[in-house]
Amino acid sequence: MKKRGFSATGLAMLIGLAACNVQAESTSTLATADRPQQSNPISENQSVQRGSLHGQTLSANETADQEAGKVSINQASAEELAAALNGVGLKKAQAIVSYREEYGDFTGVEQLKEVPGIGNALVERNLSRLKL
Repeated sequence: MKKRGFSATGLAMLIGLAACNVQAESTSTLATADRPQQSNPISENQSVQRGSLHGQTLSANETADQEAGKVSINQASAEELAAALNGVGLKKAQAIVSYREEYGDFTGVEQLKEVPGIGNALVERNLSRLKL
């Protein structure tokens, strides 16, 4: 039987992002009212998009915060991978590093499924912990 609904992490991120957007809008309104106009290389009609999550634009700081707790599959040692990933022991982590050394850097997190012993469920379970 397949579970449906939100994971705790997904729900927390969704709520956190909504709160950040409200806080950012109110802070920006207060900041512009208290300060004189400054020249800005980006006009008011333009926006900078760093990353997005389910259609929501994330600032550079929010993207950096999300990346902070993640382990890089292209740079981490076997020990770091084993410590950071759920269901990955030293043997599977060494398989990831061996695959990377043989075939070069991963081009996407989903490419982990090509590593012997790493399946869809393991990759899906650890998506929130992985980065290139």
